[in-house]
Amino acid sequence: MFGNVFRGKRVFITGHTGFKGSWLCAWLLNLGCEVTGFSCDVPTQPSHFAAMDLGRHIHDLRGDIRNREELCRCVKEAKPDLIFHLAAQALVRQSYADPVTTFESNALGTLNVLEAIRNCPSVAAAVLITSDKCYRNDEQVYGYRENDHLGGHDPYSASKGCAEIIAHSYFTSFFHDGPACATVRAGNVIGGGDWAKDRIVPDCARAWEKGEAVEIRSPKATRPWQLVLEPLSGYLQLAGRLLAPIPSPFCLHGEAYNFGPSAEIIKTVEDVVKELAVHWPGFQSRMQATDPTRKECTLLKLCCDKALAYLNWKATLNFEETIRFTAEWYHRFYRGRKDNESMLDFTLGQIAAYEHIAQARGLSWTA
Repeated sequence: MFGNVFRGKRVFITGHTGFKGSWLCAWLLNLGCEVTGFSCDVPTQPSHFAAMDLGRHIHDLRGDIRNREELCRCVKEAKPDLIFHLAAQALVRQSYADPVTTFESNALGTLNVLEAIRNCPSVAAAVLITSDKCYRNDEQVYGYRENDHLGGHDPYSASKGCAEIIAHSYFTSFFHDGPACATVRAGNVIGGGDWAKDRIVPDCARAWEKGEAVEIRSPKATRPWQLVLEPLSGYLQLAGRLLAPIPSPFCLHGEAYNFGPSAEIIKTVEDVVKELAVHWPGFQSRMQATDPTRKECTLLKLCCDKALAYLNWKATLNFEETIRFTAEWYHRFYRGRKDNESMLDFTLGQIAAYEHIAQARGLSWTA
């Protein structure tokens, strides 16, 4: 997988205890990496990180991304070849409740990571993860391209736009001779082990496992739903190219990339709930309107032509497969393991199944 470029590499991940970060840790371990994670805490209870007992398998560090001195020290001590930056305040609604922490974590936290990279000679490449919400959303019907306007109505989106601007300033001012860096933007990510507040899949899983109905806000909101492994495969494909550049008419360094699903997976929240309900028969939901005092985009999708053209990357799964992978993880967690199988084993099993499907469908990164 990925040309075997990751085997033996030292990888530093900020936000490794989060949903997406813990899945990335598991995949990198499976690819033969030595992984160091840096997070202030485990953000939810339960969590994918704790369910896998991941702290026993990596270098698990605790620290605040807003503390530049501490972060720089930890990066220097780890001597990584590669950095993935995921640490963030990741919730739109929470950004209204605490905008200061959101901007400090997402904008200044990114600045601190870039300073750590600038002062650590071992770093050969870095991938900084922001969000599809970094774009100024004008409710347009076509997918946003990487050169569209940045910005956002809510503090979360604005903070991610800020992070992109800061990153590209560093890329052009300090990193023109290396290390090789890029930013990435992904749509709504779902999958097993997400228990964050105000997210539709965790809300359904929590409620339905208790036998309760779930209340759905903004049922007609449209999002580019994708399994967590989809954008991660793109991040890894990009990181592999940054680590081991191949002849190309296009420079990957200093660029931004979108990673999103195919057009048929642009579904409403209501579509997601109905498909999830197939795997939780008999459970119900209550639809309600969005709070008008909280601006939240109803239409958002990405154009991923650049990732296809320069990385030969595209999404693997259809909508039904995406929901099935997600539901199966929650069912295994809530309803017990088989033959003493750990949740790390089950997670790695889902990664292997995803790799098998991608290989069968001719995805380039599976070579």
